[in-house]
Amino acid sequence: MGCSNCEISIVITDDEDIREINKDYRNIDKPTNVLSFPMDDENMVIPGLKILGDIVISEDTAIKEAQDAKITLDQRISQLLIHGILHLLGYDHEISEEEDEKMTQKSIELLSIIEKDKNLSWWM
Repeated sequence: MGCSNCEISIVITDDEDIREINKDYRNIDKPTNVLSFPMDDENMVIPGLKILGDIVISEDTAIKEAQDAKITLDQRISQLLIHGILHLLGYDHEISEEEDEKMTQKSIELLSIIEKDKNLSWWM
């Protein structure tokens, strides 16, 4: 991904906390599964290290989504973490169908590395 010496902050929380964060930063008063906050401030760079930003994941929502998809919580958290990281790197599935497809393909590629298994039928 071209991200050597990069840092991210990851917070795993509950629906109540992520709802507050979603309300405060996106003006959406409901819980969500994952939020990403890119670190755009050039002054925040530590020599030799680039801070990409923060990712917040709701464990409550991840549990429900894992159960619905009949996958493990670890698999769902991996999906959400990759989704958040891709947003920090500039991917945005909401721009267009083409960008959504690009982000989906990159997600599958990265998940296959994590899973060390090319059979990612659980992803879809």
